[in-house]
Amino acid sequence: MLQFGMALLIDGYNLLNVTTIFGEAGPGTELHRTRLALLDFLAASMDRRERRETAIVFDAAGAPPGLPQRMVHEGITVHFAQRYADADEMIEELLQECAAPRNLLVVSSDHRVQRAARQCGAKYVDSDAWYRDIRARNRQRAASPGEQIAKPNEELTPEELNYWVRQFGDAAKHDGETEGPFPPGYGDDIDEE
Repeated sequence: MLQFGMALLIDGYNLLNVTTIFGEAGPGTELHRTRLALLDFLAASMDRRERRETAIVFDAAGAPPGLPQRMVHEGITVHFAQRYADADEMIEELLQECAAPRNLLVVSSDHRVQRAARQCGAKYVDSDAWYRDIRARNRQRAASPGEQIAKPNEELTPEELNYWVRQFGDAAKHDGETEGPFPPGYGDDIDEE
């Protein structure tokens, strides 16, 4: 069973390989779209606090130019193991640097990663078991309308604010063009008496 309330360190492609998640048609490579679909699934499956305490590591050998080493996706820290032989090596380093490994849950079916987690005192779970549990939690939330996630009351972090400004920046430019909810000229054809 999932242990919620713990920080998560996820072996990205290891988890992706046990899911039924695939990216939709669109720009970018199929791998990029599928990776993004996994990140969207994770973000939708977690509350804000869980997302902030989650890091996911993807292999990046032979990555396209311009791929960042680190980014944040809806609060989830995403690492690309560009300077490492593979994601496992980067995960091992992150585990060694972890200040509180007893509060960390590592999601991977890779025995090398599980061994590293065990050696530093972190807990670990197989990717397929974790994916099954997170999907069960999602189904339970959907079946319990009274327990649905409410709108957050918290202020946005600077990263989240920048994300939304980038998403809706053009809309803000157009807001100054109209006053009120109606477009310019609306109702001009109505005779005033």
